[in-house]
Amino acid sequence: MITAAPAYDNRTAFAETLIELAEQDSRIVAVCNDSVGSSSLTGFRDRFPDRLINVGIAEQNLVGVGAGLANAGMIPFVCAASPFLTGRSLEQIKADVAYSAQNVILCGMSPGLAYGELGPTHHSPEDLSWLRALPGLDLVVPADRRQTAEAIRQAAAHPRPTFIRVGRFAVPDVTPDGVALERGRFQQLRDGTDVTLIGIGTLVSRAVAAAEILATEGIAARVLNAAYLAPLDVAAIEAAAGETRGIVTAEEANLAGGLGAAVAAEVVRLDRPRRVPVRMLGLREFAPTGSTSFLLDHFGLTADGLAAAAREVLDHG
Repeated sequence: MITAAPAYDNRTAFAETLIELAEQDSRIVAVCNDSVGSSSLTGFRDRFPDRLINVGIAEQNLVGVGAGLANAGMIPFVCAASPFLTGRSLEQIKADVAYSAQNVILCGMSPGLAYGELGPTHHSPEDLSWLRALPGLDLVVPADRRQTAEAIRQAAAHPRPTFIRVGRFAVPDVTPDGVALERGRFQQLRDGTDVTLIGIGTLVSRAVAAAEILATEGIAARVLNAAYLAPLDVAAIEAAAGETRGIVTAEEANLAGGLGAAVAAEVVRLDRPRRVPVRMLGLREFAPTGSTSFLLDHFGLTADGLAAAAREVLDHG
């Protein structure tokens, strides 16, 4: 077990914060693809029936409508299950949002392996890889409910082309009091000079738990929360490469083009005599069918799995 702390569905923080902000700003609207319930928009619909636009199961139209609303001066939160929002409407995200620089906030609900038993058609480990290839699109992956609420507040206050990965798999709180979400910055949750653990989304709490395991063995692990995947915190990666003896990345996502690939590319780019080893944990294949907890265990995305990877990089560094 990684922790005995209570765990929370980040969609609840998303929904509560969106309603709170919409009470204050009439420009905020929600757009969904017949996913009022799964996008946690029931309360928003009941409070603002004229500001929820349900386009039906038409994700390409979903993003196009969002871009049109942004062009008209509204602040649209475009919500859908992440596999369908990103897979079915990638062209519209590219052309209508990122390339056109429209202030659309794309909310990928229940991402990664959150749909568990529904299988690979409903899993979205590819979303970060697809979207990281698009210039001008911010990628935000909150680690807990506090960070989810802050991401929604910042998106409303400073709208820009943004994708927010809103987790469904319940996770414990990891964001310390008073630590703000900063655009393009990782959050350091724990200091250490032996190895750096970089987690994203659901894997951040597991990275913290792994650091606690390693501490009992005399290994000091730095823990970074990669809440922003784009813009990327190059400075934090450079510091980890220079100040620790190895880096482990962990993501509920495909390794081809995700967090690990981004970190490894920066480490390779560095001009230094000692090349720090990088171990990437994530998916290299389609996931089998099973609960989210089972799938994370299956791929070694656990506190024990991260701790083992840390030992490996230290042994071979």
